[in-house]
Amino acid sequence: MKLSVIIPVYNEEMTIGELIDRVQRVDIGNIEMEIIVANDGSTDTSPAIIENRRQSHPNLIQAYSMPINLGKGAAIRLGLYHATGDVILIQDADLELDPNEYGALLKPILDCKTDVVYGSRFMNARKRKIALKSRLANSFLTHLTNFLYGTHLTDMETAYKVFRRQALQGIRLRCVHFDFEPEITGQLAKHKQRILEVPISYNPRRADEGKKISWVDGVEAIYTLLRVRFSN
Repeated sequence: MKLSVIIPVYNEEMTIGELIDRVQRVDIGNIEMEIIVANDGSTDTSPAIIENRRQSHPNLIQAYSMPINLGKGAAIRLGLYHATGDVILIQDADLELDPNEYGALLKPILDCKTDVVYGSRFMNARKRKIALKSRLANSFLTHLTNFLYGTHLTDMETAYKVFRRQALQGIRLRCVHFDFEPEITGQLAKHKQRILEVPISYNPRRADEGKKISWVDGVEAIYTLLRVRFSN
């Protein structure tokens, strides 16, 4: 089996180097791994840091860039285009999530229990670290997802999404921003893919530390959930 780790990046010079280092050190047994870094038109030193890591590990790390900033969804779709693994794992470029949890994320797929795994921040006893405003927003969007699609999720907006390549068969992704999360969730649910959640740790950062999501993205998420649910 081969695992493709897709890392969308936009202006993450403070974290991207350490994040790539952590990912390449992860022990996933005899599973082959490729790291695909999708640079979303970064204007800081992120491209140089990424290229330095790629040159140090050319057989492990691939890097692709877009000329302008389009959004997280566009960067992930760029990564999906180049991914060759049997299993795809989305990894944010910040340090909010711990790559050492790949084993727990992959286990339900390796045990053939499901083809799609989400890492849930809200199944973890340490969810108190998440700001109340973020918890309420995520709770609303997750409950809306469950209502529209009949799912039983606790964290639809999680960045840790893992799936077998075949789970995306017949699915067309259009979103280019943070609305990638509700779009892929809605599409997977409509295609009758069972999404199994596992608890993950979470180390949230503030807006002044580079957090990019805003209330506008919440509005886009609502629209996307409705569009996907009621479109053919």
